[in-house]
Amino acid sequence: MNPQLSSPDPWPEAPQLPGPIIMDQRWTDALFLHWRVPEATAAAFMPPGVMPDVYDGSSWVGLIGFRMRKAGLGRGPAIPFFGDFNEVNVRLYSREPDGTRGVVFLSLDADRLAVVLTARAAGIPYVWSRTGFHSAESDGSTGYSVRRFRGGASSEFAAVPELDSVVTDPLSIHLTARFGLHTSFRGRTLYIPNTHSAWPLHQAELIRLDDGLVSAAGMVVAGPPDSVLFSPGVRTQFGRPRVVST
Repeated sequence: MNPQLSSPDPWPEAPQLPGPIIMDQRWTDALFLHWRVPEATAAAFMPPGVMPDVYDGSSWVGLIGFRMRKAGLGRGPAIPFFGDFNEVNVRLYSREPDGTRGVVFLSLDADRLAVVLTARAAGIPYVWSRTGFHSAESDGSTGYSVRRFRGGASSEFAAVPELDSVVTDPLSIHLTARFGLHTSFRGRTLYIPNTHSAWPLHQAELIRLDDGLVSAAGMVVAGPPDSVLFSPGVRTQFGRPRVVST
């Protein structure tokens, strides 16, 4: 079953993964910031065989922070220490000609060097950084910070979730109902599928944004994000990659 989004409300059915399961992990305390960008701008970053996935006449670039928890290989137990870390990524949204939808990562910042090196060897653009998570009881805010080692870009952003509001609008689902990623590896485009339950989504009020990651990834945005969402998280599993026809 292809992860296609033909009817965004209710949440689309999660696809069945082709075996074997290669990773099992939990994503928690996720903060999603999104801006509109021109389709032509996003197209320049698409690997061969995929195109920008447009919604409401625009492509979208996301700045997403979350906490990786209990990550493990296959169906085995979580990997101690290396299976728990904070991540901040910049991503675009992709689509194959048959409608299969995914994401294209422009950068992924994390503070586990072994994870970064392993992922980069597989063609996924991880960056070794000091990546922090912040939660303040005083104002109920959730936020992330990135300081790349050896200088370079940094980021800090935070928002206050509106936990009494549940978000199910088509745009929010379009940006979060993503069941795989497209990446280039050794001259081929791969699709790495994943599956997870529906993100429990809440509107969030942005209270702080000082970001250099989006521009460092080659994207130009202006002003505050067009969408700010929070989710307490989901459990996800990844399946066997396949080669995309080009």
